[in-house]
Amino acid sequence: MQQRTIGGRQVGAIGLGGMPMSLEGRPERERSIATIHAALDAGVTLVDTADAYHRDAHEVGHNEELIAEALRTYGSDVGDVLVATKGGHLRPGDGSWTLNGRPEYLKEAAKASAKRLGVDAIGLYQFHRPDWDVPYADSVGAIRDLLDEGVIQMAGISNANPEQIREAQEILGGRLVSVQNQFSPRFRSSLPELELCAELGIAFLPWSPLGGISLARSGELGDTYAPFVEVAEAHGVSPFQVCLAWELALAPVVIPIPGASRPASIEDSAAATTLTLTAEEIARLSAA
Repeated sequence: MQQRTIGGRQVGAIGLGGMPMSLEGRPERERSIATIHAALDAGVTLVDTADAYHRDAHEVGHNEELIAEALRTYGSDVGDVLVATKGGHLRPGDGSWTLNGRPEYLKEAAKASAKRLGVDAIGLYQFHRPDWDVPYADSVGAIRDLLDEGVIQMAGISNANPEQIREAQEILGGRLVSVQNQFSPRFRSSLPELELCAELGIAFLPWSPLGGISLARSGELGDTYAPFVEVAEAHGVSPFQVCLAWELALAPVVIPIPGASRPASIEDSAAATTLTLTAEEIARLSAA
């Protein structure tokens, strides 16, 4: 698979988002493990998770434990796999999401995540979402402390605006390696953040890069995706591969992390790294 860079680490240009394997409507554990194994078989070496990716209140870290199990049982070397997790979001168990950006909470959450992942230091730890009740500098300061203490190897932020990206970069002393924001054909408002990351040389990780529509629900594609469908037909591939190939073409720092809960889905997404779009196609899709 084509490689891209996060900090000093090389990873496959397409990652795997673990969230669909742990929330409401999640598949059986065996299928989730098979999905992660299929991703590794396809050359995926970035797996994104969070302690808040769980369904019930008592199972915090469900997705982290699932990923740790999949890596243990893979049967081949997984030393090149970067597991990225997040802290600062919570799910009380009623389907809602809440926030906790307090420094003391983030520090304890990171240590708990490391334990669930079975690692001495988390490869990439990301502040999940700004908590408006806590100064952003305080939350990111906790991530800096975790980095200095060796609890985490690399630091990232998620759901951030350009001002927060610049602030985090300053607080972290130039050690911010990634920004994870929502971005897809139907959600393009994070383009300024993508462009800033390209300028600063920081990895940009689009979450929900397919716009929340899975391979199994491709019949739900609407007008927004019409140009992507037409380009896909010309290349003989799925529209989802075109979405991901378009995002990869926007900047060399872009590393999409499509969620998946079926082996076929991540296999299709991983194949996007072999699709080369023309300059005309990229311009057409960017203008859509």
